[in-house]
Amino acid sequence: MTLSAEQLHVLAIVERSASVLSILGIFTIIGTFCFSRQFRNPIHRIIFINAFYNLFDVTATTISLSGPRAGNHSALCQFQGFLLQMFPLADVLWTLAMACDVFLIVFYKYETEDLRRLELKYAVGITTVVFIPALTFLFIHTPEKGPIYGSVTLWCAISPKWVLFRIIFYYGPIWLIIFITFILYGLVGIEIIKQRRMLESISNDYLDLDTMGSAADTLHSPETIDAEMAMAAKEARGSISITNSVPHMSPSDAIALQNTPRSRSRSPVSFRNYILMPLMFFVVLLAIWVAPTTNRVASLVNPGFVSDPLLLAVGATGSLRGFWNGVVFVTLGAKERRRRNTMKNWRG
Repeated sequence: MTLSAEQLHVLAIVERSASVLSILGIFTIIGTFCFSRQFRNPIHRIIFINAFYNLFDVTATTISLSGPRAGNHSALCQFQGFLLQMFPLADVLWTLAMACDVFLIVFYKYETEDLRRLELKYAVGITTVVFIPALTFLFIHTPEKGPIYGSVTLWCAISPKWVLFRIIFYYGPIWLIIFITFILYGLVGIEIIKQRRMLESISNDYLDLDTMGSAADTLHSPETIDAEMAMAAKEARGSISITNSVPHMSPSDAIALQNTPRSRSRSPVSFRNYILMPLMFFVVLLAIWVAPTTNRVASLVNPGFVSDPLLLAVGATGSLRGFWNGVVFVTLGAKERRRRNTMKNWRG
């Protein structure tokens, strides 16, 4: 089965329309990060860096069907194939980097400066891992199969004639990374549930890293509780007192703690920005890769399989990565900003 000229025209419109939305989302991330101090934590910086990778990704999806139409041996098709081999995979790896940050925050109490020192390592490692195979594939071709990068209907990527390479160097790594990311978030979730009695401040969207230790450590070291945030939470909720933050802590001890300088200068960490936002990026990532993977599996089972609705879903979701990243970044960040302003007013 082949697609008609009208169906291909609709596919191109869908891809390019979705790509325009992604461009808007990408520039929203870049602009918001540059002009708002509220969007400057380590998670925000990873999203900001990834936005530039997404720009190259959306360049490829904007080329759309022009790549295949130019021919498998054309420079345009090879350029599009290179971009689509390198940058969607980089997007998945940056999502893994966010999960690693969350894991290090929860289990190893990493602070802002600790996470910031990892950013260059992430950038060098991710760029190297995705660049080497993407570049190498430009120079591989055989008389029987032709070049590795060729038409896959929607755009140029690893050609169906090189299907084993597409599994080993594209879909295989992507789903392996997604699985590792899922495991990391699962471990984080289990740890948070285990420590839920020590995390009453989550109801105020704040998670003090110093309270993530064991219950015994928290009882023996109550000075690590953020008294100011606990008292603010009391005002906000009207009924929860600071004594609920640590079992067996008397009201007099809570008052004394509030008036005692903290033993550390560490600031409380936003639950929404440091855990919820990366988790939402992961959920978006899962949604994006369902349609392309379904299409690829169907093609493996039946090499002649072509589904116009499925290709439309692949074109739309594959071109909307930057858009959904922008939506999550701005929506959750704006809520966090309003919450911060509300807390300042309460303290005032």
